[in-house]
Amino acid sequence: MTRWVVIFDDTPGMLPVRKARGGEHIAYLKENADRILIGGGLRSVPDAPFVGGLWIVEAGSHDEVVDLVLNDPYFSPEHRSFKILAWGKALDVAVTL
Repeated sequence: MTRWVVIFDDTPGMLPVRKARGGEHIAYLKENADRILIGGGLRSVPDAPFVGGLWIVEAGSHDEVVDLVLNDPYFSPEHRSFKILAWGKALDVAVTL
């Protein structure tokens, strides 16, 4: 399995999509928690509106990650773009935040 980083970039028009589909999105993350290991929204500063998001994914292929993104209820191509990068953790040890 490969670890991947997905970086989402949102337009201001994504905020209503977030409000409308938030529950479905959280359910999707829980349903795919074995592959989407970490996920969360990005803001320019705390308490500012969301401007994007980030996932750490463990998957067998780039295509599998693309499928996860495209099937997420949050995905709205007119308001959300994404970039997928292969990622290698510097130290492969457990980390507690």
